[in-house]
Amino acid sequence: MTTGPLSRERILTAAVEVADAEGVAAVTMRRVADRLGCEAMSLYHHVPGKEALVDGMVEVVVAEIAGAHLAVADEAEWRDVVRRRCLAARRVMLAHPWAPAVVATRTQAPTPSFLLYEALMGTVFRAGFDVELAHRTIHTLGSLVLGFTNELFDPAPGDEPDAEEEAEAMAAATAAMPNLARLAEGVVHEREGALSVCDTQAEFAFTLDVVLDGLESRRASAAGRQSRRPPG
Repeated sequence: MTTGPLSRERILTAAVEVADAEGVAAVTMRRVADRLGCEAMSLYHHVPGKEALVDGMVEVVVAEIAGAHLAVADEAEWRDVVRRRCLAARRVMLAHPWAPAVVATRTQAPTPSFLLYEALMGTVFRAGFDVELAHRTIHTLGSLVLGFTNELFDPAPGDEPDAEEEAEAMAAATAAMPNLARLAEGVVHEREGALSVCDTQAEFAFTLDVVLDGLESRRASAAGRQSRRPPG
């Protein structure tokens, strides 16, 4: 339990603690108030409602991620810097496994996210990126800078069918979609550092490296064209 006078910061911290321990579905104004040892109505003086509470929880986690980004010194080769920052962000997300799905539902960027994107832009500009490639970098990296990848289809908890239904569905899918069936049979999904079905540590690192290598190729090509231009 967090202690001290009731404040927005204390309320958000308590809400994150509830989500970390019990899942985001357990977060209600009453449940957070119980954790703080106060009445639920007293929370509304600081947080107007459940949506504002969830927005604030996202701010808390993204602020942690921004701190992790800024803790990585901008002194090495740019790919190494960005890679270490993204992996540091992932360590934060692994401590809050409910957060990726919630972050993905927000329609506005949390204010602390601008700090990490500012750091990212500083790194790539110092590496020689032009404005166009820097802009594409933000969109290409996407949620990787926040420490997770967006899944194509990530079933919600409780949505899984029973064993018999799942077996029937798999048999039908195998007959109708042999290429996907071949893929499913040949891939073992490890669970280490997992935030969802496919978003494991290995998948995250692979995706990150492919993206960074592609951006470096674009940067090097642009630098080569610039060096070949005649002076004046």
